[in-house]
Amino acid sequence: MSYRDIVAADLRLVILQALEEDPDYSHNDAVLQRMLDAVGHSVSTDRLRTELAWLAEQGLILINEIEDLVVSKLTARGEDVALGRTRVPGVARPRPEV
Repeated sequence: MSYRDIVAADLRLVILQALEEDPDYSHNDAVLQRMLDAVGHSVSTDRLRTELAWLAEQGLILINEIEDLVVSKLTARGEDVALGRTRVPGVARPRPEV
């Protein structure tokens, strides 16, 4: 696995975990981008939207475009991945809590 693959897998996991922590299981891309930046994943809006589209293709999130924003909502399968109950190639596995 290359460095780029490792970073992409972690980025996808962090997105899923952020959605899982929200009471409505959703965020817009502007909020996700700020959250990712806060945890060391400084990505462009284009890159973020590409990753969101990938997650949607895997059935882990649903995407709804509202004006200039992309709103992502976690699916049940995405929740299972975010919590480590199931694995999807291309998404990092969460580390166990201590």
